[in-house]
Amino acid sequence: MAMIDADTHVDESEDTWKKLEGTTYAKYIPVTIAMPPDEAKRAGYNPTNSRCWVVEGRLQNRAIRDEVNHPPRILRELQDVPGRLAHMDKMGVDVQIIFPTFFIRYNTINAEAEWALTTTYNRWLADKCAQTKGRLRWAAVLPLLQPDKAVEELRWAKAHGACGIFKRGFDLDRNVTDPHFFPVYEEASALDLPLCIHTGHPLPASEWDRGFPIMYSFTQLVSSGLAQKFPKLRFGLIESGASWIPYAISQLGAVKRQALRGQQTRLPRLFELEPELFRANRLFVTIDPIDDIESLVKFGTEDNLMIGTDYSHTDISANLSALDEVRSWAEEGRISNAQASKILESNSKAFYGL
Repeated sequence: MAMIDADTHVDESEDTWKKLEGTTYAKYIPVTIAMPPDEAKRAGYNPTNSRCWVVEGRLQNRAIRDEVNHPPRILRELQDVPGRLAHMDKMGVDVQIIFPTFFIRYNTINAEAEWALTTTYNRWLADKCAQTKGRLRWAAVLPLLQPDKAVEELRWAKAHGACGIFKRGFDLDRNVTDPHFFPVYEEASALDLPLCIHTGHPLPASEWDRGFPIMYSFTQLVSSGLAQKFPKLRFGLIESGASWIPYAISQLGAVKRQALRGQQTRLPRLFELEPELFRANRLFVTIDPIDDIESLVKFGTEDNLMIGTDYSHTDISANLSALDEVRSWAEEGRISNAQASKILESNSKAFYGL
């Protein structure tokens, strides 16, 4: 069984932006500054491990990570690609899907800057992953302010090894179903590239939004019929766990339950409300080891759950032993071996088109 880590990250470094040096876009290269503890505290950052990117004249957090609770810096930043593969071997992981760190928070209304930074990032990461014979795969970051440029970049990314699109729930202060993004969705569908709606903070002062954009995107996707408009496009909800599923289903099913009152003696149980919802809408979700897996599989999600370690980070979503914990669920009888195999391998293969 090929073990697939469905959500990992790269920590961008000065090397990420080198291709912009000496060009007319050099003015957009992010520069790193250290933050005095008092200033970091006032800005809302951890005063003990803060530094910042300065990008377009604004501060954006660039955390200082220790090498006790994190993989070594040269692996996080892909300075040592063979070393990262060796670490994957030690973890029992065959394939990692890489998402950005910088673009989790980056926000701009400058189309030229967005184009310069996203396309440079994609080329840097594609070069790194090309060395790995498919073991490191990546999600493209697109210049969404210009849909025509985004479509052009998407074609380049597909041709150079991308297996998905990094997307946040409220990019450009628009929800995921906004028609502004439809040209990207149409091209992604044609190219067989999934939309990865990843936890992110594109709005100023919105660190609270880790889970809400994911839940909101889920309800918007289902209620809008977007899956029917783009019948080949797959949708992923990445890095917010899956404990929100029962609540979201309860809200979607409230109207249905209300309509059934008085028509039958027994109202359907929560997991009976929308048994085909995930399959019909091609919705995939990365789970956390703390999620109640026995409950979640009752919601018709067996073919739609994936697992990621959040490699490189140690926030609330990070767990380098996450894949091992899925195996332990099967050993403990919480799920079957077949269900574990789907979560660890086949569902991610289906979603990312591996």
